[in-house]
Amino acid sequence: MSLSFEPGLVRAWLAGRSVARGLPTPVADRGGWRVDTGLPEEVARWVFAEPGEGLEELGRSLTLPFHLLKLCAPAEVLMRHLPPRWQLQSESWFMRAAEPMPEAALAPGYGLERQTDGAVTQVRILTASGDLAASGYAAQTSDAFVYDRIATAADHRRRGLGRALMAALCRARTRPVPQLLTATADGHALYTTLGWSVVSPYVTAGISPAP
Repeated sequence: MSLSFEPGLVRAWLAGRSVARGLPTPVADRGGWRVDTGLPEEVARWVFAEPGEGLEELGRSLTLPFHLLKLCAPAEVLMRHLPPRWQLQSESWFMRAAEPMPEAALAPGYGLERQTDGAVTQVRILTASGDLAASGYAAQTSDAFVYDRIATAADHRRRGLGRALMAALCRARTRPVPQLLTATADGHALYTTLGWSVVSPYVTAGISPAP
């Protein structure tokens, strides 16, 4: 499904992601939104709901690594709008939750901790010995409830921890706003079983550092 008719959903997700990570608020830039992340391996990112002249202009003008261009479209669409020096870095999915999100019980032998600080909630699932088995964040804004950095340690997968983690994060949601995230291949499989639907592919391109 194309986001051409609902670009505000992309902005809402990106704003919530910035809240979840303590990053600057996205600003409108050339038909998309820019986040000045200022990280060692990511100076800035531009996110576009659809291709256009602004994306192509950035593709021509940016020449340094660690400036990322992201688009809600299949990989071939993004790369078609960029010069050859750009390389595809990741392919994932922009997804939206069904209503309501299903509850899930925590597997025996694990404990769950949930902490909320302002608009951001963190959930950690621990083993009986205190090892971290799974963790994730969610941020609530006026426009969206955004899940972020959902992860289950390799030794603790296929035990329902992802489901329990998502259910615990969902309980922090206090407004009837869209629930959004971007998913890797592994995450896509989990969220589909929870009733989430794909809104669009979500792909990233960057320029590799000189060897």
